[in-house]
Amino acid sequence: MNDQSSYRTQRWAGHFQEIDAEIARLSLICKVRILEPGIIQRVIKNDAMVCGAIDPKAFEKLRGLLMMHYSVREKALVSLGSAETLAMVEDIVDRLRERFGDSLGTPPE
Repeated sequence: MNDQSSYRTQRWAGHFQEIDAEIARLSLICKVRILEPGIIQRVIKNDAMVCGAIDPKAFEKLRGLLMMHYSVREKALVSLGSAETLAMVEDIVDRLRERFGDSLGTPPE
């Protein structure tokens, strides 16, 4: 990996890290187990019934950040390729899981 591609990868990773850390924080506020199967789709569809705590502003921001995550991921796929992008996102999710434990839910295997 040359310096330019390393810089590009680090820049994308920084974008994802910021977005995903805020998604995790808002998920905790709303008590949404965001990594459980089907929950992300329900949040994107504006289904606040997934919340264990009522906070409409936090839920709205969570929903917007999830849509932003997918938009940024699409752009990263074009820039970095699918293998590198998916590995980067998985690494970030693993670090978030270490930080927040199972409070975000258990992803499908």
